[in-house]
Amino acid sequence: MSAAANKQLACDFLERLNASDAAGALAMMTDDVTWWIAGKPDLLPVAGTYNKQQATQLLHNLVSQLPNGIKMTVKSMMAEDDRVALEVEGTGALRNGRVYDQQYHFLLTMRDGKISAIKEYLDTQHVYAVWIQQ
Repeated sequence: MSAAANKQLACDFLERLNASDAAGALAMMTDDVTWWIAGKPDLLPVAGTYNKQQATQLLHNLVSQLPNGIKMTVKSMMAEDDRVALEVEGTGALRNGRVYDQQYHFLLTMRDGKISAIKEYLDTQHVYAVWIQQ
């Protein structure tokens, strides 16, 4: 795929997340996709590498905890070969009453018109404070 097509696929993926459409987002991934989230799993339970089955549970958990969804806005994006790098701001109100206001950097790798790998860099301390801390 061209760089422009890969960028469009990345934007479409984020739109699925914005629409709380976990099934639609998952359909955009290869069966052997990996989704890595920054952090140390012993300190941040959501950190680590997920396969598609695990990513399915992750996305359903995300959607269930954000009753009004998350709004992800692309601030910058560049593409080269089969990769797209995105700087993204995301915000949403959680069921626990806290506001999730995150800065992300995503590196998406594409294969055959689908996303084959996701690397998600984010403020892990904010994830812990908003999603996990009691």
